[in-house]
Amino acid sequence: MYDLEASAARTHRFKTARGIIMKILQQGFHAHKYQALGNDYLVIDPAEFQMSFSASAISALCDRNRGVGSDGILYGPILSQTSSVICSPFGLRIFNPDGSEAEKSGNGLRIFSLYLYERGFVGKEPFEVQTKGGMVECRILATNSPCSGEDGYRKDDHREEGYEEEHYIEVSMGEARFLPGSSTLAIDGIEFRTIRVSMGNPHCVLLGQYPTEELARRIGPLVENHPDFPNRTNVQFLEVIDRQTIRIEIWERGAGYTLASGSSSCAAAAAARRLGLVENEVRVRMAGGTLYIDMREPNIKMTGPAEHSFDLVFSPSLMRLAMKDKGD
Repeated sequence: MYDLEASAARTHRFKTARGIIMKILQQGFHAHKYQALGNDYLVIDPAEFQMSFSASAISALCDRNRGVGSDGILYGPILSQTSSVICSPFGLRIFNPDGSEAEKSGNGLRIFSLYLYERGFVGKEPFEVQTKGGMVECRILATNSPCSGEDGYRKDDHREEGYEEEHYIEVSMGEARFLPGSSTLAIDGIEFRTIRVSMGNPHCVLLGQYPTEELARRIGPLVENHPDFPNRTNVQFLEVIDRQTIRIEIWERGAGYTLASGSSSCAAAAAARRLGLVENEVRVRMAGGTLYIDMREPNIKMTGPAEHSFDLVFSPSLMRLAMKDKGD
């Protein structure tokens, strides 16, 4: 027998839920979740949500148990002081989960580029993004096609299984600057060969031990906070597979163990080339996938995928945390 009362209750619940969803959509989203080879970021657009830059607010949003969960926050596009419209160069601030501000992030730049593309701010022509670590040029490539093929790679060489619907983005990361310092570092009873590199942010590339997640988690924080690096450093554990391929495990400054990193890939590839171990075009394999590094010119180019995961609205309690004053 058909239960009219139960049917009416279901209809009421449906209409209520639809009303809530419509209200949320009318209010707009507070943040957008993206990932690039497992390295995930929250994109927060200042036009949609004015967040606090306090360490406690940033950490609350990035917390995977009590917040949204992410490897960092991308805050932009930020209007330049000389323009009243959003246009290239697009201002971007990058925050680590511990609340510190990063100079540059390769994966973050690919994600931010895709956000700009999906919002209609950019097309397929190159555009510029201003970061704390300097200006970078970005370009959206065709879906599934990290390069056109004329650069020496076949398109299929770049396509990672499981990423068939992702956009590939090329980012000109700038020149690798090799920094002074000891060529060896003794950590926890292990002596590593080191190459210290700046890609606009600091990196220490370690050789001498087979890279594993366990090694990165154990040694990474010790190197990050070593007295040799007063501003801390990103850390890469490098294995050279052949002259076109390297593999790295990564410990990121302010974030910890990371599945993938764009600037780390550039730094490790540049270090391997400086040692004469690789050619000018290199695949960099990481736990999260593969990036492609082109070092034929001084301005190193990085190509890889990025993907839009979902959009979200903060709960009232999380919004209060995200809007806390700097002094809180």
